[in-house]
Amino acid sequence: MYAKWISAIVLSTGANMASAEKAPAPVLSTPEQDQFFNAISSHCGAAYSGVVMSTDAADADFAGESLVMHVMSCSDEELRVPFFVGDDRSRTWVITKTGSGLQLKHDHRHEDGTSDDLTMYGGMTNDLGTSEVQYFPADAPTKA
Repeated sequence: MYAKWISAIVLSTGANMASAEKAPAPVLSTPEQDQFFNAISSHCGAAYSGVVMSTDAADADFAGESLVMHVMSCSDEELRVPFFVGDDRSRTWVITKTGSGLQLKHDHRHEDGTSDDLTMYGGMTNDLGTSEVQYFPADAPTKA
């Protein structure tokens, strides 16, 4: 189950940045985006564990670590999904419904709860997606 969710939440960076810059403007919330949001929301309170299956060097920091996503906080407009990598509990995915579609932000915190210097990066959906997969190309602040 975890692998399905981790593959469904994609933030385009790197080689995809050029295509993300030329992508059409975000669309209004669609039935597919609502279904995607509701599917994750239906797991509110549940946690799923997994491991990295990739051999890509970009994924080396997570290799060998236990990964846990916990769909912890759910409202009609926002989902907060803490993502643990081994003992590192600094990350939370924040998925928000907006008037222009879904937004994904990565909230990084220190152990004392203060914001990390690198936090709240992410992007907005730029197409209809599906009920199982949404793409969140990196927004301008993330690219900067």
